Amino acid sequence: MTDAAGRVIDVSDVSKVHRSGDLTVEALRSVDLVVTEGEFVSIMGRSGSGKTTLLGILGCLDRPTSGSYKLDGQEMAKLDETRRAHVRGKKIGFVFQAYNLLPRSTAFKNVELPLVYAGVSRRERKQRALAALGEVGLAERVNHLPSQLSGGEQQRVAIARALVVRPSVVLLDEPTGNLDSGSADDVLGILDGVSARGATIVVVTHSSEVAERASRIVRLADGQVVGDEQVEQPLAVGVAG
Repeated sequence: MTDAAGRVIDVSDVSKVHRSGDLTVEALRSVDLVVTEGEFVSIMGRSGSGKTTLLGILGCLDRPTSGSYKLDGQEMAKLDETRRAHVRGKKIGFVFQAYNLLPRSTAFKNVELPLVYAGVSRRERKQRALAALGEVGLAERVNHLPSQLSGGEQQRVAIARALVVRPSVVLLDEPTGNLDSGSADDVLGILDGVSARGATIVVVTHSSEVAERASRIVRLADGQVVGDEQVEQPLAVGVAG
């Protein structure tokens, strides 16, 4: 459940410093970001701007060096690794650019896996995994290995795996970065549908086409937020009957 202000994601004065020997790199510098329930937000910026670092913090894969990150009103820095893993499994669906599918497992097994970790019964796992694959248009490919699927199909399996846990937040890192234009359009259509159902989505992208599908674009440069703008979506045109 979100807090009283409807804030699903609440990042306040977050900085992230990477240290390697004598080298210090400020990946994020005093970042503030609020994403409310049901928003579709794109994060844009050049390579090295801090986009992926920020997404890792939002997904509880990393911790900020300083500052506060609250998810559904809960301060993530106060949680130990076990509780953070529980949050990731229950509340967050993560889609990676490289798909991160298990190569020797079928599409069904890949999508089912988060439910296995969550302790969901075998019968319910089957129902939910098949439903998720059907939702992304892969009902006929459930028994195929990743090597038997196109890049676009593999990314759709990855999206189904993220959605099967019924997360409150879906995070995507360059979801169309490795895809041709046709496959990218398929993925964008799926995201439009997920957004229309009221999910909270944050996507990191270099692509203006992807970013403009969102309701809001946040721009990063040198680890700082340098822009935050609403996107005007075209009005639906009715057809007279």
